[in-house]
Amino acid sequence: MQDILSYFINLPLLELTAMLLALAYVILAAKGSLWCWPAAFISTALYTYIFYDVLLLMDSALNAYYLVMAVYGYWCWQYKPTNNESKCTDENNNTNSSHITIVSWQLSWHIKVCIVLAIIASALGYFMANNTNADFPYLDTFTTVYAVFATYLVTQKVLENWLYWIIIDLISIYLYIEKSLFPTAVLFVIYVIIAAYGYVSWRNQRQNSAMRLDPALES
Repeated sequence: MQDILSYFINLPLLELTAMLLALAYVILAAKGSLWCWPAAFISTALYTYIFYDVLLLMDSALNAYYLVMAVYGYWCWQYKPTNNESKCTDENNNTNSSHITIVSWQLSWHIKVCIVLAIIASALGYFMANNTNADFPYLDTFTTVYAVFATYLVTQKVLENWLYWIIIDLISIYLYIEKSLFPTAVLFVIYVIIAAYGYVSWRNQRQNSAMRLDPALES
């Protein structure tokens, strides 16, 4: 524990800032706050530079993708209504365009997508295993491929994104422990807890929204 505390205390300012903003992003996203995206934008911009500077080029490229998705996610949450949304009227009968709401996609759809992602990850994992000196090429590739997709689900406010992140983070914890990256493993334990909170919070928000639209659901 002392080593972990020492690690975090002695983190370079740039990396510490990126890490704290990454945590802020996850917490704010779990609360459904639009401010999660500015936090994500700055955090991923810093990590893109940090990983590039130490020649972790794939991690740098992944964070560059997260950077773009932070902009897209902000636009979706702020401006894009869902297909099943209509304009809402406030108590003064003023009509306002509602923002994107939390949605849930059918299990059958997730199963089909997971099969496609598994095929893509297997092919990329095979390439990494046979053409690079990467450790855990299949597990590492699976977490990357599914993280790319899960990030898109967050931008669309799909409830099940948190279930993807719980599994991704649990696998990542194993990988980081195996590589003796214990402080990072601790960070991902925190991510798992926040993801579980995010799922419960978004599910409750979705149920409350449905009851406001149809009070009969309350009984």
